Parts: sequence; structure tokens; C-alpha cells
Amino acid sequence: MERLKAKIRDIPDFPKPGIVFKDITPLLADGPSFRTLTDALAARFASRKVDLVVGIEARGFVIGSAVGYVLGAGIVLIRKKGKLPYKTHKAIYQLEYGTDTLEIHEDAIKPGQRVIIVDDLLATGGTVSAAIDLVNKLGGTVVGIGFLVELTFLKGREKLREQEIFSLVQF
Repeated sequence: MERLKAKIRDIPDFPKPGIVFKDITPLLADGPSFRTLTDALAARFASRKVDLVVGIEARGFVIGSAVGYVLGAGIVLIRKKGKLPYKTHKAIYQLEYGTDTLEIHEDAIKPGQRVIIVDDLLATGGTVSAAIDLVNKLGGTVVGIGFLVELTFLKGREKLREQEIFSLVQF
């Protein structure tokens, strides 16, 4: 996993002063690294009988789609407010630098479907907590959550104590 970590670059003061953005695009652009991250996340959840992978906008779409493909599972998109064309449910949540809203199509998950949530980064846990709320609202069962990166100093994992969390790289 050190090879993956080395492919992630820091962008200081983005999106605002004091934030160090973890840019995963160099890792995604490297085929062997992208394969390693996809295979590692998929392997972690392969025994869970996953029906759907929920990808959170936007980098979670890329990673979640690849993991869903490996697992033979469908992909469900959770997007920022106003980006989905059909009827939606929404959840408002705290970011480390403000608030935001996520939405999911109201028919995206059927009651009882087994879901994993995949995103690029776990920071404070607000975004993924909102995603969990949306999955639960539709009757899905979250059977795991996977991240490429976890910023351990922000203690986002503490908000998710009832969930199984897996991250490939920690900062």
C-alpha cells in the first residue's frame, strides 16, 4: 500500500486556506496502481454477497464502479443536490469546512439489498454518514464501507462505530 500512498499528491490550501487536499488523480492514472486499489477493496468485501456498490460523488463513482464490476454488483450514485434527474431523497451533512447536501434516487435501492459504500477519502465522516442515512432510508443494508484514503487525525471513523470500515492508505 506504500506504492499507492506515494502516488497521492498533496495540494495545499485547497479548497480553502489551511486544507491540504489529497489528490488521487495520479494514482488513478497509473493502471497498475488503479488495479491494486480496485482488487484490494473488492477482495475485502467479496464474501459479503454484495448487491450494490454505492459510489459518492465524484471520485467514489470511479472507484465504486470498478469495485462493482469486480464483484458483479450494480452501482448506485449518490450525488450533490440538484444533479440527479429523478425523484430523490436527500441528506444534509457537515463537512470539515461547511455543510452540503447529498441525494439519491428514491428507487435506487430496494429494501433488503446488501450494499457497500465506496469513496475516495474518509475525513470527518460527515459525507459517508449522510450516505449511510440515505441507504437506510431506502431499506438497504450497509455491509461495509471502503475508502482509498483515511485521514486518521480527523477521527471520522469514530462517527461510524457501528459500521465496518476499511481504508487502504492512512495519513
